[in-house]
Amino acid sequence: MPDSPARRRVTVTDIAAGCGVSRSTVSLVLRGSPLVNADTRARVQAEIERRGYVYHRGAASLRRRTSNAVALVVNDLSNPFFAEFAGGVDAALAEAGYVLLLGSTGESPERQQAVLASLIEHDPAAVILSPAEHSDPARLRRLLAARMPVLVFNRALDGAGDDWDFLALDNRRGARLATEHLLQQGHRAIAFFGGHRDSSSCTERRAGYRDALDAAGIAPDPAWLVECAPTRLEAARQAGALFARDPAPTAAVCYNDAVALGLASGLAALGRRAGADFALTGFDDIPEASVSTPPLTTVAVAPRERGMQAARLLLARLGGDTQTPRRTVAPARLVVRASSLVPHAPNPPGDPA
Repeated sequence: MPDSPARRRVTVTDIAAGCGVSRSTVSLVLRGSPLVNADTRARVQAEIERRGYVYHRGAASLRRRTSNAVALVVNDLSNPFFAEFAGGVDAALAEAGYVLLLGSTGESPERQQAVLASLIEHDPAAVILSPAEHSDPARLRRLLAARMPVLVFNRALDGAGDDWDFLALDNRRGARLATEHLLQQGHRAIAFFGGHRDSSSCTERRAGYRDALDAAGIAPDPAWLVECAPTRLEAARQAGALFARDPAPTAAVCYNDAVALGLASGLAALGRRAGADFALTGFDDIPEASVSTPPLTTVAVAPRERGMQAARLLLARLGGDTQTPRRTVAPARLVVRASSLVPHAPNPPGDPA
């Protein structure tokens, strides 16, 4: 039985007939073209609203063999860093007439494959990917192949460098700056807290931490390297690991701000106070860092600006840039606040005199 008129999909032809214009004029209005005069645009838009027309963007993309969407897949959307990053991506895409498709993997490679596969069904023009820990580059290459431009953010994927652009943070230099700052405060027992060693960003930040200690003639105790998931909750749970052996660290360079804020909570549960009897630094400079208690010393990498930068690099590709894939390193700078301004205490609370 044929569809009733009430159930039939309203078409561009229906809108054109309803307001006495051509199909091409309706299409121009739907695409936001400035070529349509204001009166005609208002008449077409009124008819669209009256008829309840919904623009079938997927079909339009197939006709034009283009898409106005870019997919962004991040490893932890609960981290405010990625909320800021995604906001920057969205702002830059909107300026260029694109929309954002967003997915989060929760640090699961399997979830990452499923999210990417689902987003690809929507035929995005390009993909920005911040890989989950333990990602398999070969699997990602098979899934994404040469379908569209891809930009990898922050965590490197071995073997993918020949095909995809990579936007990195200056992880090594940033962690070195944070460690040097703690050394200048007189600390010698400095931990590196959070992240996992097989994450490229964690490896780079640990390398910067070691660079600073080596330059100061300090060999880090293996017990000062505490691994945990890069989240606030896991950092709070692992705070006690810093004090499992004597002498305990008096300061910590944290993998990111979420870890630093979680560690501050964990220290409080142990009767210690960040910024009073234990010094710590973060990495990212999320908005909360400046208003936490105490305000957090951190390595600022401007996540919103990095999102805009990532989007613009991909937009250049979509605009016809055919240069070989490139590695771009974004700058990092140390922002000193109260959490790290703790002079070295030879006998931390609870330690024997």
